[in-house]
Amino acid sequence: MSHKKSDIWYPRPEDLDSSNIAIFMRKLGFTDYDKFYRFSIENPESYWRAVNKFCKVVWSTDYDKYMDDTRGPEFPRWFPGGELNWVDTILQWAYEPGTKDQPAIIAEREAGVVESVTYRELAIRIRRFAAGLRTRGVKKGDRVGILMENGVEANISLLALAYIGAIAVPLFSGFGVDAILARLESCDARVLIVSTGFNRRGKFISTREVVRKVCELLPSIEMVIWKRSPEGPELEADDIDWCSVAKDADPGGAAERMQPSSPFMVIYTSGTTGKPKGPVHTHGNFPIKIVHDAAFHFEINAGDVFCWPADIGWIAGTLVSGCVLMRGATLVTYDGAPDFPTWSRMGSIIEKYKVTHYGASPTLIRGAAANESVALSHNLSSIRYLITAGEVIDPQHFIWYQKNFGAGTCPVINYTGGTEVSGALLSSVVVKPISPGYFNTSCPGLEADVVNDAGESIVGEVGELAIRQPFVGMADSFWKDDERYVETYWSTIPGTWIHGDLAVRMSDGSFQLRGRSDDTLKIAGKRLGPSEVEEILLELDGISEAAAIGVDDDMKGQKLLVFVVSTEDWKGNVGALESRVAARVADRLGRPFKPSKVYVVNQLPKTRSSKVMRRVIRNIYSGIPLGDMSSLNNPSAVEDLKTMFPAQNESDG
Repeated sequence: MSHKKSDIWYPRPEDLDSSNIAIFMRKLGFTDYDKFYRFSIENPESYWRAVNKFCKVVWSTDYDKYMDDTRGPEFPRWFPGGELNWVDTILQWAYEPGTKDQPAIIAEREAGVVESVTYRELAIRIRRFAAGLRTRGVKKGDRVGILMENGVEANISLLALAYIGAIAVPLFSGFGVDAILARLESCDARVLIVSTGFNRRGKFISTREVVRKVCELLPSIEMVIWKRSPEGPELEADDIDWCSVAKDADPGGAAERMQPSSPFMVIYTSGTTGKPKGPVHTHGNFPIKIVHDAAFHFEINAGDVFCWPADIGWIAGTLVSGCVLMRGATLVTYDGAPDFPTWSRMGSIIEKYKVTHYGASPTLIRGAAANESVALSHNLSSIRYLITAGEVIDPQHFIWYQKNFGAGTCPVINYTGGTEVSGALLSSVVVKPISPGYFNTSCPGLEADVVNDAGESIVGEVGELAIRQPFVGMADSFWKDDERYVETYWSTIPGTWIHGDLAVRMSDGSFQLRGRSDDTLKIAGKRLGPSEVEEILLELDGISEAAAIGVDDDMKGQKLLVFVVSTEDWKGNVGALESRVAARVADRLGRPFKPSKVYVVNQLPKTRSSKVMRRVIRNIYSGIPLGDMSSLNNPSAVEDLKTMFPAQNESDG
C-alpha cells in the first residue's frame, strides 16, 4: 500500500481497550485480532453463540445449533430449533431504565419539521399499528409494499409488519411505475403502505399518479394505506388513513412467534438480465448479521446517536434502522436532499442532535468536499465514528472525510456487502490500522477471499470477491426462484458464493474494491440493471436496439449512458430523439435514473449469439483496453464507436 503514514488511521488507546470488538475478543480469550478472526471461521458454533449473547438478541426459544446444511451450502437453515421475532430485540429497550425514555427515532424532514419518539412510545406505536393491520386483514405471510420516506412512520410500518409475521417489500421513493410494478408483481403483494408524496429541494412530488397506475396494472393490490405528507394536500375521502390504522388499542403481549427461517422481507435488487431479483431475508439471518456488524464494525451502543441518510427502499435503509434500534441507540433520519437548502444541511443535523456516528455514501462525500466551506460550517465535534458504503471510494475523498468530518482522529469504517447479504462481507475494525479506501478485514464469521477464473485464491491481483462457506446474512434464495439464485451466486464455482465485485486481497489481510465484475449499474450508490433500462426503450417506436452502461463520474461515482439504434431517420433532429429516450427512462424508472447522455448509433457491438457487448462500449467510451474480443461478431461497430470517442487507444483494437 503506497500511503503516507500520516494518512493511515491507527487505533487509539480507547479503541484497543474499550471498543466492542476489543471487549468481545477478550471474552473469547483473544488479544490478537487475526487469531480471533480465524476462531470465528473455524468455530462458528461457539462464535455465533457468543454473538447472540453479547448483542442481546432476544430468543423466545433457544436454538439447537447455528446451522443445518443438509440441503447443501446454497440453502442452509440458520439456528434451527429456535424461535424468535427480531422486533423483540428492539422492544426490549422500551423496558430498560436507561433507554425507555431515550429518543429511539428523531426524524427531520426537508422543510424542517421534526418528529421524535422514545423507545417506550415506539413499542406502543408498533403494537398499535400491528393491531390495526390485523384488524384490516393483513396476516402472517402477506407481502406488503412500503413506499415511504424514511422516518417514524416508515420504521413503525416496517417493524409492525415483522411483528405480525407479514413480509415487507421496501420500495425506493424515486421509483417510477415500471420499477414498482415489477417488484410488487413478482411477489404477489396484496397491500401497499404509501406516503402521499415527498419534498425534494422545496418541491412536493406526489405519489398519487404513480400508485394509481400501479394499482390499475396490478389487481392483486387489495388495499392501499395512505400516510399524509405534511407538505402535500389533505387525504382523499375514500383513503385508508395511516393514522386511523395506528389508532387501534395497544394489545400488549408478545410479537408473533417465528421460525428463524421465516421471511420478514423481500427486497429487490437489479441484475444484468431479466426482471429485478428478490432476495429473501428471514428473522434469523438478516437481523443477527446486522446487529453483529452494528456492534463490531460500527461500534454502536445504547445512548449513541447515529445518522446515515438512507432511503427505506434500499437495503441501507433497513440495515441502518436495524443496526441502531437493535443496539438501543438513537436513529436520526432525514427525508430530503442532503444539500438543501445548502451543503450545510448535514452539518446542521450533526450539530443539532449531537450525532456520534455518521454515515455517508462516497457520492455525498464528494459533493461535500466540492463545497467544503459550506459543508463544514457547523460544529462536528460530537462525531466519534464515520462510515462510508454503497460504492467504491477513492483514497483522496476517504482522507478528506476523515480529516474534516472526523477531525483526523475518528476512524472511517469502509463497509461493503449488498442487498443479497444483509450486511458486510468486507469492513474495518478499530483494533487494526485503516488505510484510505481499504477494508482492513473480512467480516468476522465469514471467509471472504479473492479468486481467479479457476477459483484459486490470489493475493495482490484483481479477482472476484468470493465467500468460501455459507454465512449468516446471505439471502435464503430469491422469491420463488431458487434456480436463478443458484445460477447468480453459486454456479461459477460450485460451493462458493461469487458476489459480482472485483477486489484485491493484500498480504496483510486487507482488501480493496475495484467495482462490479458484471454490467450492473450503480448510480450514486443505487443499483440498476441495464436490462431494466433497455427493455423500456425497446418499447419505443423507432428504437430497434438499446444498450445501457455505467461509466465513472466525479460526483455520482457512476453515470448512466444509453446507446440506441433507430429504425427511423433522425439525422435532422437527433436531439429530439435523445430527449425522448432520456425522458422515457426518467418517467418509467424514476428521475434519479435519468441518463446523463443518450447516443444514437448505427449498430451496437454484439457476440455471435447477438448479445450486446456492453463491456466493449464502456471500455471504448472510457478509453481503456478492450480486453478479449474473440466473441465479437461485427468489428465495424467497434470502429464506429472509436470514431465517436477517439480517446480509445487504437493499439488496443
